[in-house]
Amino acid sequence: MSDKYFIDTNILVYANDRSDKRKHQIAKNIILDGIKKECAVISAQVLIEFYVIITQKVKETLTHEVALQDIRLLRYFEIIAIDFDLIIKAIDILHKNKLSYWDSLILAAAITSGVGILYSEDLNHGQVNGDIKIVNPFL
Repeated sequence: MSDKYFIDTNILVYANDRSDKRKHQIAKNIILDGIKKECAVISAQVLIEFYVIITQKVKETLTHEVALQDIRLLRYFEIIAIDFDLIIKAIDILHKNKLSYWDSLILAAAITSGVGILYSEDLNHGQVNGDIKIVNPFL
């Protein structure tokens, strides 16, 4: 199993949203560990979802400038681009697993990146898909 791990959007959001202190600290630790060990992976989808949520949907939104600054820091992660092959893989996952397209795209990006763990609050904790284990770090 790979030492790399994939970070879903909700982890990035909690790292910036201090309304739940416990989740905030856990998310921050996952991100800082990923930077320190150079083992974190995200996708282009995660970046844009993060921007939209953190500037429009959380209680204390970030300004465009602050959100963009945070996104620029994430360039040190491995970033999976959304391309034709990834979309086809996501559609296949959607069909086989009855997930939403967006969750399927996250899982497809994680599979493509070769990670061992996908940190997400949205997917089923403990589920294994191929070589990837879904982990909800907030349980």
